Amino acid sequence: MKVNIVSVGNSKGIRIPKTLLKQLGFQEQADMEIGKDGLVIKPVKGKPREGWSSAFKLMHERKEDLLSIDEKTDFEAEGWEWK
Repeated sequence: MKVNIVSVGNSKGIRIPKTLLKQLGFQEQADMEIGKDGLVIKPVKGKPREGWSSAFKLMHERKEDLLSIDEKTDFEAEGWEWK
């Protein structure tokens, strides 16, 4: 399907027919990336941060949410470096 590129303020855009958006499951947002042969636009799967609460709870139960460095580390100390 060929579409026209239209001006949208200082940007450019394309119009996607409502039937295609519905058929492909697009809602309010889309993921867009450069693919091998052009631009790839996909519907966003799930909601941002969906499932984080249960994942953090599980991490806490497994004691995987501990700090990996001592809270008292002096990052300004001479000779200390990031690795």
